[in-house]
Amino acid sequence: MKKNIFILLCLFLINNIYSETNLLQASSVDLGNAQIAMASADYKVTAGDIYSLNYSAGTTSISYSILLDSTYKIRVSNLAIIDAKDKTFIQLKKQVEEIVTKNYPMSGVQFALISPSVFNIIIKGEVTQTSEKSVWALTRLSDLVHGYATSYASNRNVKVTSAEGVTKSYDLFKSQRFGDLSNDPFLRPGDTIEFQRAKRIVSIEGAVERPGHYELLENENLKDLIYYYGNGLAPMADTSSIELKRINNQNYLSGEKIYLQYQNIEENFPLMSYDNVFINSYSKMQPIMFFEGAVVANGDSSNNSTYLDGSNRIAVNFNFGENYSYLIRRCNSYFTSTSDKDKAYIIRESKIIPININKILYDTTFNFEENVEENDTLVIPFKQYFISVAGSVNFPGRYPYIPDRTWDYYIGLAGGFIKSQNASQSISIIDINGNELQKSDVITPECIITAKTNSFTYYFNQYVPIITTMLSIISTSLSILAITGVFTP
Repeated sequence: MKKNIFILLCLFLINNIYSETNLLQASSVDLGNAQIAMASADYKVTAGDIYSLNYSAGTTSISYSILLDSTYKIRVSNLAIIDAKDKTFIQLKKQVEEIVTKNYPMSGVQFALISPSVFNIIIKGEVTQTSEKSVWALTRLSDLVHGYATSYASNRNVKVTSAEGVTKSYDLFKSQRFGDLSNDPFLRPGDTIEFQRAKRIVSIEGAVERPGHYELLENENLKDLIYYYGNGLAPMADTSSIELKRINNQNYLSGEKIYLQYQNIEENFPLMSYDNVFINSYSKMQPIMFFEGAVVANGDSSNNSTYLDGSNRIAVNFNFGENYSYLIRRCNSYFTSTSDKDKAYIIRESKIIPININKILYDTTFNFEENVEENDTLVIPFKQYFISVAGSVNFPGRYPYIPDRTWDYYIGLAGGFIKSQNASQSISIIDINGNELQKSDVITPECIITAKTNSFTYYFNQYVPIITTMLSIISTSLSILAITGVFTP
């Protein structure tokens, strides 16, 4: 007896090893899908499935694969024939193993899915193009919306016609919003999916919990859009200020704007396709002040903020009672390296209030007690340094300072030396403190570079006309005196 039990255990292990070998022979995709299918209570037996049956009949190990054809009949060795149609894998497994166990007790029977079936379905209707798609038995209807349905397709009335010719309609909105999976069925071999064209698609924005685009059913209008689709009003919704933009209007080809109130919600104001509803929020009615000058409009000073094309003016919301210390620290990203934060000031009507932004930002013990008031303008001047170029250059003037540039860069900006006036590129460099620098020294902001006028030919040419004139006068005078006899050589 013990010997027989030992033999049965050995055969059981052999069956297990053989079964695992069969599974390893399947592709990695098939194996992954097979594991998902066997773990799912919803997987329906499908024509094209490949199963393995392993058990011991006495001392004989029996193991073979079963390919399920479209008749859905499965022969369990020579023991029985099962109709697997409309059964789940769990139901089929239980039935097969019960039959084998009944005939061969302690047979160690195992029934497994090796490779789930892959089959084709047809997608047509309001799609980019009619096409055939390969799917498997755990593919849901919603998996085929993206990439196939157009923006005009309805998700409230998607028709699925089975291989037997039975047509059912499904509402994917209910499955996606409320988890009603009865409206998102698994696909079966021979199914044809047809997307209908949506009749009314509207959108809602602003102060609702779920803004977005929605397809309304018949008799559904503004109230349904807000409370059913939009999931209700947001806490700060201003129902006295509802804007309806209607573009589907024969009287106004460019569209029209309709202003609605809470009463229109209660009356379930009728909506047309492509209507856009916007519900304002009281939070948008916060008081504003302005930042003006060397500030970045998008509030991102990390994005190439060292240079601005011009002055910006930015509207900033604030709360009543908020002081400038809090406001400036909250809006720190608006400032750039060109912002002269030491020389900022507030314009309030005709009053000018100086404010040191650097101290607010970098001195944690400092608190600027001035409260922000509506329509204040915080002016932040530009911080820009210059280099002055004078003397014997073509275009003397002030030029923007750029770090790490040498003296000849600024001479070049000024058009270069006037060669007739300057000899040997002779210059003087005076820094902001009045110290004289050498050509090899670093050029610092607000330096004055003077090209010296020291050419001999320049000075000679300055006095040549005078000398020539004087010599001409002397020569003429001597000639006159000689003629008159006053002067005899």
